[in-house]
Amino acid sequence: MGPHPAVAAIRLAVRRVLHDILTEPNTTAGVPAATAADRAPDRAADRAPDRAADRAAGLPASPLVLVACSGGADSMALASALAFEAPRLGIRAGGVTVDHGLQNGSDLRAEEVVLRLRELGLDPVEATAVTVGRGGGPEAAARDARYAALDAAAARHGAAAVLLGHTRDDQAETVLLGLARGSGTRSLSGMAAVSGAGGRYRRPFLHVDRQTARKACMVQSLPVWDDPHNADPAYTRSRLRHEGLPALEKALGKGVVEALARTAQLSRDDADALDTWARQAEAGVRDATGVLECAKLYALPPAVRRRILRRAAIDAGAPAGALFARHIEEVDRLITGWRGQGAINLPGRVVAQRQGGRLVIRQG
Repeated sequence: MGPHPAVAAIRLAVRRVLHDILTEPNTTAGVPAATAADRAPDRAADRAPDRAADRAAGLPASPLVLVACSGGADSMALASALAFEAPRLGIRAGGVTVDHGLQNGSDLRAEEVVLRLRELGLDPVEATAVTVGRGGGPEAAARDARYAALDAAAARHGAAAVLLGHTRDDQAETVLLGLARGSGTRSLSGMAAVSGAGGRYRRPFLHVDRQTARKACMVQSLPVWDDPHNADPAYTRSRLRHEGLPALEKALGKGVVEALARTAQLSRDDADALDTWARQAEAGVRDATGVLECAKLYALPPAVRRRILRRAAIDAGAPAGALFARHIEEVDRLITGWRGQGAINLPGRVVAQRQGGRLVIRQG
């Protein structure tokens, strides 16, 4: 008899991502595309390599994939699936847990997660402590500290990828948060399945619901830790999870989470296409000195033009996370609603100003 359907679902999701990693020509652990292709998943269990023999023969080491694990149900389910699938594909599997230091006993919990990951057979495994700042609010600051720690761990171990346990429910919440910010199509596209420098971060569970991950832990008798912050109404995402989404499902019926996840994918496809268009159009709207020309910008569709303006503001020093749709709309009015208005102040002490038919964006 095969595994429980929930276990089968999470393993399949992870297997697909691991196969993608193996078959990419630029796998960062030094495994060439031909070697990766030879380890196809159809007979991977029969081909798990003897790494000592590989080294003796001068073959490249197997790629390492890390899982970011908090000890919660989503990431423990992900860790268990990685531990099961990785050896069958000739991949080394390790884990990292980040201690944010925001709760009493967080260091002890991090040690417990390390033990659980080692019991699953992952190696290397480590806990890394971070200091969470205050910039952008507590949730954003914790996220920034966490990703910085994961980046450092991946670089230290030479990992080909880091797996993250975000589920379809997390994606739906992210779409709603983006809608509340009013930041446009890119914000509505939610989390990407592949992100980070060189495609470092992979999210296998974006099509798996949270309940499936929790069920997979239960049937495998995996202990999980429920972070009290996830139920704390002081946090926006927590309120959305426990109040906002249930209210939407009550008003609109079941299927809201699935619909929001589909919206994310459709929005991402649109945003990617518009970003490509904007990159291709940008060179044609600058003069010989590289300054943006207002008349040429005016002729572009608004969605393309505003992407060029946003990129120009970021290049001038405006922090991307602090640059909202309202900022870009104000700059856009220097082109579409010019009435002699003065300079527009943007985050990061960046100033946008119209001068003689040209748009100058620079540090003020």
